[in-house]
Order: sequence, then structure tokens, then C-alpha cells
Amino acid sequence: MGKIIAKNLDFYYKDFQALKNINLEISEKKITAIIGPSGCGKSTLLRCFNRMNDLIEGIRLEGEILIDGVNIYRDDSDLLFLRKKVGMVFQRPNPFALSIYENIAFGLKIHNMAKRKEIPKIVEDCLNSVHLLDEVRDRLNTSALKLSLEQKQRLCIARTLAVKPEVILMDEPCSALDPLATLKIEELMQELRKDYTIVIVTHNMQQAARVSDETGFMLLGELVEFGKTQDIFTRPGDKRTEDYITGRFG
Repeated sequence: MGKIIAKNLDFYYKDFQALKNINLEISEKKITAIIGPSGCGKSTLLRCFNRMNDLIEGIRLEGEILIDGVNIYRDDSDLLFLRKKVGMVFQRPNPFALSIYENIAFGLKIHNMAKRKEIPKIVEDCLNSVHLLDEVRDRLNTSALKLSLEQKQRLCIARTLAVKPEVILMDEPCSALDPLATLKIEELMQELRKDYTIVIVTHNMQQAARVSDETGFMLLGELVEFGKTQDIFTRPGDKRTEDYITGRFG
């Protein structure tokens, strides 16, 4: 069984149907990329996996999303627990207006996950896991807003890791970064996949081909095709996928 399973998923923003009968199985501890042109429903689907869309007025979802076999849209779902288990990294880095240290410690304190004396070690471990500790060791108490854009994104990933998620959702995590910074984030993703299930939305098809194990192509709210990344990019089964990958549209 997949880590995340969508069954007959329809999603509406008021009268507009953004997702149409999505059926999808995302494997555990792999990187899954969702590609497709702007407005095709990629980010909407991603946000369904930790119910971030619930914050939008007038939305409606039909069907099921199962994580570890449990429907996360049950009436008794614990959203705080869900968003701890399924973390999210956004398109633009969004560090809190706090120190570097407090950005990582924040979630630990909110979820009461560690004793006060344990927090410094956890903060260092999280920063080290994203290769940021050596760069900021002497300024942990300075504002995170002073970091470079790429450092901020790594900090946001470290902040997500601090609460021990099982799934990390990434919505265009490199779109604001230059090629060198993008490479660093991609290398980090490859390391993290050993311990986490990662789902990434990207417009960058080369990025999807480089980092992902499986890829889904979306168009006009439909999941046109899903499979092993190598197959999707070298021998797609649907002409619409081929047309998008070869640049005929999108």
C-alpha cells in the first residue's frame, strides 16, 4: 500500500472544479514529482494532502485521501497532528521573524515535543541535516530574515524536519532560487528521501527528471498519467504527456 492514496478525488473552489476524479498512489520514502502547466491543479492537489485548502472559503472535496490507510478527511481528523505528520515547504521561503534558533525550536515548543534542555541539540541536528549549521553556528540568535534566499529555504526545510514529519510536501521550492542554489536544494532532497516521503510540485521538467522516482502529469484538473519518472519522460503512454514534455504546449 502507498503512503498516500487518493481515491476518486474531486475538488471545487465554489462552482469551479479544480480536480477531477484523481486516483493516485504515492510510494513511501520516494520522491514523487507532479508536473503540468500553470493552472492545472498541481498545487491544489498538493495542499489536499495536508488539508491546507481548508483555510480557503467555499472549497468542497469529494472522494478520499488516505495516509497510512486512514482517511484524513474524516470528521474526527486531528488537523494539528496531520500537519505535523505532513509538513510543507512553500514556493518562497517563509522563515518566522525570529532568530534562526527560534525558527527551529518553535514547532518543538508548540507541540511540546522536547524538554527545554533537549532543544539546543535538536536545533543543531536539524540545521546540520540541511547543511546549514556550519554557515550559521556563530549567529543562531540573529534574525533568520538576514539569511540569503537559499539559506532561508534550507532553514524552512530544517524547521519542517524538527517536528519529525513522515511526509514533506514541496510546492515549487526552487522557483525563487538561482541554478546553484537550486542544485543545493535538489541534493538535499535526494538525501532526505532516505527517511521521508517527498512530494514536489514543479514547473521545471528537468528538475522532475533529475530528482524524482515517480512523476504525475496533470492537465486541466486531471491526472493524465502517472508512473516511473524514466518511463514518463522517455516513453509516455499518453500523447498529451508527450506533447507537454516535448514543449508543444505549456
